[in-house]
Amino acid sequence: MDRIITLIDGSAYSGSACDHAAWVSEKTSFGIDLLHVIDHRPGGRSGPVNLSGNLTLGARSELLEKLTKHDEEGARLARERGRVIIEAAKTHLEGKGLTDIQTKLRNGDLLQAVQDVEEKARVIIIGKRGEHADFAKLHLGSNLERVVRSAHRPVLVTSRAFKEPRRATIAFDTGSSVAKAVDHIAMGKLFAGMEIRLLHVGEATAGLMAAMEAATGKLRKAGYDAAFETLAGEPDAIFTEKSASGEIEFLVMGAYGHSRLRNLIIGSTTTQMIRSCPVPVLLFRPDMNA
Repeated sequence: MDRIITLIDGSAYSGSACDHAAWVSEKTSFGIDLLHVIDHRPGGRSGPVNLSGNLTLGARSELLEKLTKHDEEGARLARERGRVIIEAAKTHLEGKGLTDIQTKLRNGDLLQAVQDVEEKARVIIIGKRGEHADFAKLHLGSNLERVVRSAHRPVLVTSRAFKEPRRATIAFDTGSSVAKAVDHIAMGKLFAGMEIRLLHVGEATAGLMAAMEAATGKLRKAGYDAAFETLAGEPDAIFTEKSASGEIEFLVMGAYGHSRLRNLIIGSTTTQMIRSCPVPVLLFRPDMNA
């Protein structure tokens, strides 16, 4: 069954995620699964409470009982909040005329929850920033990279507000992730009616030009208005500039081609592009099932 897994929380991006899901559903006829995961750690603590020290046995027992009741109440409130969030999202989508909507409320780890449902998915949608992100510093949601690195489906990272794109730009290179993205576009319905532009920033080698011509030809054969372009310069700066100016409305690119360790040392182009480009970004990895 073809489903759109839409991850929602209490952030401003949840509404955008729903709007992007509605757009994907209208283009593809895929149903929507709304997924909210409650990562409830008792009392909001990251580790066990130290009940040692000068407390008597009776005092320790009394404190433990109070903490247990506090944790139980916190879990109940978190679940109630999750139900409110997910029902509000469903109502929002129903207001757009969509009917094939399923809600999934889970406790525990987000990645495990995604893995449990992604077998039926064709795409996973997640907001660029979660409810605890620092907007002023352009911090990404803490779960975004974890989801993209572990997912076996393409991941759509949404912009803060939805605007229906008329054209899409593929950040082109000769890697297998981008080849998978081109095949996905050529064979799918999501980009129907949109202009497709392949843009490579960097050295235009003979091999690269041949690959761009082949990819453009494949898209044209599939019925797309497709063209390609190469520019010299720094990819981060050029893609950010073109996104901010409106020239790029929807970005397609390969994701996290290196290990977390190498990204820690030299930085991640994927993370930088998502952070700085104010447009939706559809991400592909070589091992994704597109």
